[in-house]
Amino acid sequence: MRILLTNDDGYHAPGLEVLEAIARQFSDDIWVCAPSEEQSGAGHALTLNRPVRLVKFAERRFAVTGTPTDSVVMALRQVLDDCPPDLILSGVNRGANLADDITYSGTVSAAIEGALAGVRSIALSQVHTPQSLASNAPFEAASEWGAKVLAPLIDTPLAARTLINVNFPPVAAADVKGIRVTRQGFHDYARGTVVEGKDPRGFKYYWFGLDPIEHTLDHGTDLEAIEEGFVSVTPLQLDLTHYSTIGVLAERFSG
Repeated sequence: MRILLTNDDGYHAPGLEVLEAIARQFSDDIWVCAPSEEQSGAGHALTLNRPVRLVKFAERRFAVTGTPTDSVVMALRQVLDDCPPDLILSGVNRGANLADDITYSGTVSAAIEGALAGVRSIALSQVHTPQSLASNAPFEAASEWGAKVLAPLIDTPLAARTLINVNFPPVAAADVKGIRVTRQGFHDYARGTVVEGKDPRGFKYYWFGLDPIEHTLDHGTDLEAIEEGFVSVTPLQLDLTHYSTIGVLAERFSG
């Protein structure tokens, strides 16, 4: 089985090493094609206004001067053009990709690009708290539970244009309570912040940030599973059509 690894934290991110260790439990045919620098929050951006470069670090190891989407495109159309992967794994992201944050996520978007290309794709993220980041093994849950989560997903039938989003809770591996299949939750949109500052020349700049948030946990969501110490496994689809509204709109535009 040929596995392509990518991420949005960059080629040198420790989470990519964790992902490779997980992937090697299933195959020796591992390829890496990841952004050369961190691209967190890039979403499903495709670079169109400048060229991208493909840098080869070693056999089967490449970096792209672009987004996670660029990396998957380059991997599929240049690096592995004549021998496509059977599986694309994106991550392990340093931080959560839960609820509506998946719309910003470069990690999830890399898997989206794989799904669009017809390749089974899975995004993996390690949720963090200040306490878990300060630990000696901030990716411990992902390291220990990654293979347990992937094993059933590798051959599970999936519909076209779907992908899987996996999040590991911010606890020690021994404290993970299990695995839950969940639906996407939603955050409180008001949590966002825009921080204003001044550069050394006195000009204003703005920095987007996220305040700590309180969740109103809805049953069965990825947010609830993580809050309760479970690994969340969420199937996502790329068809964004709101089907129940089609009839309503059709009536508005009829005759």
